[in-house]
Amino acid sequence: MAAEGERMTRQDVDILISGGGVAGLAAASVFGQAGFSVLCVDPAAPVTEREAEGADLRTTAFLQPAQALLERAGLWERLAPHAMPLQVMRIVDAGGVEPAPRIVKDFDASDISERPFGWNLPNWLLRREMVAHLGALPGVGFRPGTGTTTLLTREREARVGLSDGTSVRARLVIAADGRNSRIREAAGIGVKTRRYGQKALAFAVTHPSPHENVSTEIHRSGGPFTLVPLPDFEGRPSSAIVWMEEGPEVARLAALPVEAFEAEMNTRSCHLFGPLKLASRRTVWPIISQVAERMYAERVALVAEAAHVVPPIGAQGLNMSLGDMRVLLELAEAAPERLGDREMLETYHRRRHLEVHVRVTGIDLLNRASMMRAQPLRDARAQALDAIYSMAPVRKTLMQMGLGARG
Repeated sequence: MAAEGERMTRQDVDILISGGGVAGLAAASVFGQAGFSVLCVDPAAPVTEREAEGADLRTTAFLQPAQALLERAGLWERLAPHAMPLQVMRIVDAGGVEPAPRIVKDFDASDISERPFGWNLPNWLLRREMVAHLGALPGVGFRPGTGTTTLLTREREARVGLSDGTSVRARLVIAADGRNSRIREAAGIGVKTRRYGQKALAFAVTHPSPHENVSTEIHRSGGPFTLVPLPDFEGRPSSAIVWMEEGPEVARLAALPVEAFEAEMNTRSCHLFGPLKLASRRTVWPIISQVAERMYAERVALVAEAAHVVPPIGAQGLNMSLGDMRVLLELAEAAPERLGDREMLETYHRRRHLEVHVRVTGIDLLNRASMMRAQPLRDARAQALDAIYSMAPVRKTLMQMGLGARG
């Protein structure tokens, strides 16, 4: 009877995904569409409405390789009607004595491609559409409100205990459970973390001037102030903003009355889009860089923020995560019988870990440069931007690397 009871409370799947955020839901779609049996679990239910408490008001720009993976997963058809193309990445240096543009450089996707750099979508909407898509995939289960409690791995399988009292036997466990990953900790994988004393405000605005599919990153001090195109909101052009500053300054800004906050953000935006009007709640997010010592353990693969965390610069975060999934999928489809074995996971680590290190290091340097307060250093930053942009081959190479074309 005990053995029969164990079978009733245990589920066997090819892949267990721990984490039901955007990365985990994307992974469930990718592997489910490819024909693998998948169970995705998360201790919290996804918030899928813009105005709901706990809604993630950040946005994600899916660059070309990431969009191609979502299309392959059958997701893009759902997402495309809500996506805003990003044709131009505009870098503005406003690091002079007064907060005003002194250098403006445009990186135009038409220089390297017939398609936009990427497509921007709100994170709360991504969750809504991804959850709906999973419901239409045979062989894929999504269990919100259920987390992982234990991990036991053997050479041929992993056994994961869940908070609802059941257990899962899987050939591969994908840790997509964030920067404080329980699966990574259970697997004994360490991380190296860099802290900047920064936080980010994320919110949406409307403005009188159209954004014309231009993503604008304004550098002064404390971190970049980034406006990313959104569809019109209540009949007015709209953008998502991520405003990075030192922690105490973010706390001050977040507590300001709306009118005072709008005055501060208009100064910081250099009035490039006319008067900005707050069009959502303000949410606060910590900023760190973090890299796992390795991206696998026995029967476990780390992806997304369980493996690497970067400041929100250059739309790299989730695109790196989908790069992880693209490599895992290629390996799984090339040899399905080896799903989750040591050879597959060691290959995955070799193909991803060095590139992850390079990108995290590069974004770390960009973030530190954007934080500069001393005027001579800000002047040097402006000169470097001007020099890089003036060299067409270097400019194109940077754009291609930003897209992840070499990933």
